[in-house]
Amino acid sequence: MDRFKSFKDFYPFYLQEHNDVRCRQMHFIGTSLVLVLTAMAFFTQNYRLLIWLPIAGYGFAWIGHFVFEKNRPATFKYPLYSLMGDFVMYFDIWRGKVKITK
Repeated sequence: MDRFKSFKDFYPFYLQEHNDVRCRQMHFIGTSLVLVLTAMAFFTQNYRLLIWLPIAGYGFAWIGHFVFEKNRPATFKYPLYSLMGDFVMYFDIWRGKVKITK
């Protein structure tokens, strides 16, 4: 986190790394699946479902970056801030602050 003094400083960079709407859509799908799988694991007490969290979250996000955005995910360099950024962007999408349509 050498380049950023705070998450507030990091988040505009994070959004810049997600310019392509299809990349944001892939993040939205992956994060939605993470939340659904987490809820299902706890409601059904089938905690083996939690194994799928990294695949659901990172799988969709990385497809968005490598296929559509054509950049390297920020999580490789800023793992904690990127995780935080994903959830902030996710809720900003729900609030209409970040668009996932053209």
